[in-house]
Amino acid sequence: MSSKTVFTLSGVLCLLSLVFSSGCSTVAGPNFGMLNFPIPVSPYLQKTAEDRFWEHERYDRMPILGPITPGTPEAALDEPSDDQVMRALERARPTQGGLPFLEEIQRNNVRIVKEKIADYIDPPRVYPMVGPAQLHHVHYKCIVYFTEVTRVGWPIPYTTTDEEAQEVIYIDLDHLHMVGNVDTGAGSNY
Repeated sequence: MSSKTVFTLSGVLCLLSLVFSSGCSTVAGPNFGMLNFPIPVSPYLQKTAEDRFWEHERYDRMPILGPITPGTPEAALDEPSDDQVMRALERARPTQGGLPFLEEIQRNNVRIVKEKIADYIDPPRVYPMVGPAQLHHVHYKCIVYFTEVTRVGWPIPYTTTDEEAQEVIYIDLDHLHMVGNVDTGAGSNY
């Protein structure tokens, strides 16, 4: 071998030994290879995952309430929250996920009118994994009034404003009421 090749090869070996012996790449535990380094996640994907979790935690589960006692009102007392209405509207007509500077949609001056359209209770029956219960149906019609501003940036920039935009969203707040002598297990002695 020529002296130039030996010199280059020894330089590469020295450089590799410096890289692998430095404290930056050594791990004092299990080595996961490329998984040791952080992987960037798009803010859009992160927000989508957080929204899915929020909706599952808050709105996708059906609560099981205590039995209906005689002499109490059988009407549902809670109406849908403004957050629940706006999330349902976002699923129906999304504004997020647009391309910045190409198309952006905003909803301003939002006003929500909620109207109960149905409230009734089914007769008792046995539900799997729940037991004897009654299904309480509560249906709301929510009208959302807002100003919709659409900005388009390409190919010709322009802005449109719909001052009297409105959407109608129907929300069901169904839940179960337990039936009979209910033993919740609280206060039982083992």
